[in-house]
Amino acid sequence: MFSFFKKKAPSVAPEAANLEAVNVIAPDVATPVPAGQRKSWLDKLRSGLRKTGSGIAQVFTGTQIDDALYEDLESALLMADAGVKATEYLLADLKRRVKEGRVTEPSAVKALLADAVTDLLQPLQRPLTVGEHTPTVIMVVGVNGAGKTTSIGKLTRHLAGSGQKVLLAAADTFRAAAKEQLAVWAGRNGVEIVSQDGGDPSSVTFDAVTAGKARGCDVVIADTAGRLPTQLHLMEELRKVKRVIGKAQVGAPHEVLLVVDGNTGQNALAQVKAFDDTLQLTGLIVTKLDGTAKGGVLAAIALWARERGRGSGGDVARDGGATGPVPVYFIGVGEKLEDLETFDAREFATALLG
Repeated sequence: MFSFFKKKAPSVAPEAANLEAVNVIAPDVATPVPAGQRKSWLDKLRSGLRKTGSGIAQVFTGTQIDDALYEDLESALLMADAGVKATEYLLADLKRRVKEGRVTEPSAVKALLADAVTDLLQPLQRPLTVGEHTPTVIMVVGVNGAGKTTSIGKLTRHLAGSGQKVLLAAADTFRAAAKEQLAVWAGRNGVEIVSQDGGDPSSVTFDAVTAGKARGCDVVIADTAGRLPTQLHLMEELRKVKRVIGKAQVGAPHEVLLVVDGNTGQNALAQVKAFDDTLQLTGLIVTKLDGTAKGGVLAAIALWARERGRGSGGDVARDGGATGPVPVYFIGVGEKLEDLETFDAREFATALLG
């Protein structure tokens, strides 16, 4: 179910047939997603968002549509960490839909809310693209504990399993165990890794991109140091890493992905804003949505994208040409390989509302 663009259809390794969430799309080749695999994923997503959805679903158990229903829904959305602005936006949109549809049953309002959430999240839905550049260079950032290195490992597994030649860069030189953790994933996936003992992050990434070009790799993924966006000197180091990648390959990095922990709620939105200001993000991976009561934060992220002119239909270029919304490429609901999946706005809205 991962969707990639490839100029030439790759040769798929025999073991890839057993990998869920792999869907390589080429101009002449499209592999449909098995319905059973997606259903299994949807079950996990619903289970993961049960704590979020249960609070919202209770609002629609009454017998009439009145101010009390909307007040309860406002509280439920705020508790789900949708944020004040996104909550106000969704309530206004929902009231409009109820009026235009002449809806009289509370149970029918729930379906309209699902439509409103889906429309708000739709600009965030877009597949990750690889193959337009050789290699495609992906820079991955995020705070410690968000699941950054693990997400890289899962993404590498799916890429390698779909015939992509992947090279990893162990540029998280600040955390002692980071290089070893990434090396484990490299070994599991049978891919090469570039690392240095005590090396500078920029130096590691430069060597990795250079090696990726020389070795004919399809994808180079750089694991950078986890840090808080308030650590300005460390955020500047990330900016330097990005510049150095551009020196190693003109136009790179082609993707700058932020991994955020879905359990952190509004703090996740703060991270998106801060990292985007520094690096001009091209995509998000939202992890740890299993068992969270804060899944509504994606609504807050979507509204932020809309207000910034990056998801409202009128794409605005800024800071070097970044346009359009910052998409959510993948969401995660667990530690297993198959627990990282592509983001679908309708699926998420349906699961979110229980």
